[in-house]
Amino acid sequence: MDTAALIIVLVIALALFFDFTNGFHDTANAMATPIATGALKPKVAVLLAAVLNLVGAFLSTEVSRTISHGIIREDEISASIFPALIFAGLIGAVTWNMLTWLLGLPSSSSHALFGGLIGATIVGVGFAAINFGTVLSKVILPALIAPFTAGVIAFLVTRMAYAITRRSDSKPDGRDGFRWGQIFTSSLVALAHGTNDAQKTMGVITLALITVGWQSSDHADPQLWVILACALTIALGTYMGGWRIIRTLGKGLTDVKPAQGFSAETSTAATILASSALGFALSTTQVASGSVIGSGLGRRGSIVRWGTVGRIAVGWLLTLPASAAVGAVAALFVVWWGEAGIVVDAVLAVAIILFLFWRSRRNRVDAGNAMSEVAESGRAVKVTRHPPPTRRRRAQQRAAEKSRAGADSEDGSGR
Repeated sequence: MDTAALIIVLVIALALFFDFTNGFHDTANAMATPIATGALKPKVAVLLAAVLNLVGAFLSTEVSRTISHGIIREDEISASIFPALIFAGLIGAVTWNMLTWLLGLPSSSSHALFGGLIGATIVGVGFAAINFGTVLSKVILPALIAPFTAGVIAFLVTRMAYAITRRSDSKPDGRDGFRWGQIFTSSLVALAHGTNDAQKTMGVITLALITVGWQSSDHADPQLWVILACALTIALGTYMGGWRIIRTLGKGLTDVKPAQGFSAETSTAATILASSALGFALSTTQVASGSVIGSGLGRRGSIVRWGTVGRIAVGWLLTLPASAAVGAVAALFVVWWGEAGIVVDAVLAVAIILFLFWRSRRNRVDAGNAMSEVAESGRAVKVTRHPPPTRRRRAQQRAAEKSRAGADSEDGSGR
């Protein structure tokens, strides 16, 4: 096997590993709220998400075209160095994905990928190789607009759901019927996730194949084996379950009730499916987080912790530059040392992955304890709790009776 072929094999292997991390990183987007409300058992939820991610990956290739024929101007880059730069960019994406998974932070796998590729390309070739018009229109603007739009939709749907079912207010679990709706809406989110996120890895592999002439540049659609490999890998990652992020989205952003979960998932699915149809490489994590916050605000008695919302937003803003910085450093090794730099990158990538995985075992989060505590990084909405009026009146009556009994006792002892 010659050097070029070996580099392509390394790119495909790392791209599929990124696809795997994307799967377990983003399981929470579809299944955090139904797990939190009890609509689905944790392991059943992630299995359902895995199957639907697999199906969704075959339904659209628009986002794949954005990656393979949009962000990077491949005609500006020598075919001899481009695969190595893609490899360096993937290192940036995988490093950020693993780090944020360890911290339980709902960050964007998509923007980590874009950042890594952009950083590596700028260092290896220059700014001329980046199509900043496409980056702005199909990456940055959707990243700013989609979470806000999803949050507004979730807010309105939550208000509507509570208004329609107002008669259920007197019942302790009067809106449990929404749990059945959540099974459908969360499934729709998982399907939508497959139509958007699996496409990004397909686009990266297709881009690598085009650069070495293994696929014609006139045909931007991924080959069948690429679609199948990416679909299976993201489905496997989804089944493994990103329990740390499920904990953050399911219990941290708001005290999720069935009506809220239904509303958030409806908003998330609608936004992602519309974006996939338009070829926007959207962050499903940002959309899901915006929907959960919007549904929390739509429920009466919610108080927003704007400081925490700000910290989450800062994490989102850091994703692109942080992954770009790691991708740029990895690309520097390639520029300085050529093929030896690729070997150094591969060793460092394996070391980083193993270290972060080892570190995660010290504070393990799985299906058994994902909902047992609230991740500090996700406390964005607090729901104020007041005892029902009848309970409050009873408490006041008991206090008054104790006060009267005490007064009577003192009066009797003084006679």
